Amino acid sequence: MDGTRGVERPGARRPLWVEEPVHRPRMPDPVRAAAVRAVLFVALTVLQGMVVLLFTLAGSWWAFPAVLAAVASTVATTWCVLDVWVTRQVWRQRYGVVSVPSSTARAGRRVGRPRYP
Repeated sequence: MDGTRGVERPGARRPLWVEEPVHRPRMPDPVRAAAVRAVLFVALTVLQGMVVLLFTLAGSWWAFPAVLAAVASTVATTWCVLDVWVTRQVWRQRYGVVSVPSSTARAGRRVGRPRYP
């Protein structure tokens, strides 16, 4: 190495991107998978809503089946969004903070409970 790290040389190419540290940690894989699934379902539901609106304005007979599909899609989307929330809570409970009693909790436990022989 020539010791010129961080110094730009004339004519040298700059990298396409520079990685910066992330402020919060990456979501766990199951939570991220549920979130991607929820986003796809939300996008599909919004698209179906637009189709229903256009069918209704056009007076097409396809409007009624499209409304039924949009209602079913809304139920599925709600389920997916709740799945993100539940998956996140389960992940936090299983792999989250390691609970260790503090010294004040141990002191209170010793004082508060009577001992029986």
